[in-house]
Amino acid sequence: MAADSGARRQPTFTKVDQLRPGTHGHNLIIKVVDSKMVVQRGREGGPQGRQMRIAECLVGDETGIIVFTARNDQVDVMKPGATVELRNAKIDMFKGSMRLAVDKWGIVKAAESPAEFTIKEDNNLSLIEFELVTVVE
Repeated sequence: MAADSGARRQPTFTKVDQLRPGTHGHNLIIKVVDSKMVVQRGREGGPQGRQMRIAECLVGDETGIIVFTARNDQVDVMKPGATVELRNAKIDMFKGSMRLAVDKWGIVKAAESPAEFTIKEDNNLSLIEFELVTVVE
């Protein structure tokens, strides 16, 4: 077994305008523009406090904005105005448009410092409609 030097590889961060359908493994630093609760069910204090919360959040950076689907504990981090670090995020397709999401293999956490960039709100990647095209070779 090789000795681990303990030096962790620094993550490569992607910009919002580089996101494409069907891609995953993205690391992003984004700001939350808006957050809307779309699903809230279950009960507090039930079996392991089983409740499901889903919020659709408009997030972005200096290259564009996209809808991020926050689930359960992620909802608490995605407050409007917050700067958030997403690790191992993926693009889900919903009705032909892109949604950013982080599943159990990724991390959603408040960034160590607020982002200095101004969000480019006129480039909403979730408003672009993608069509599944079958290519015949």
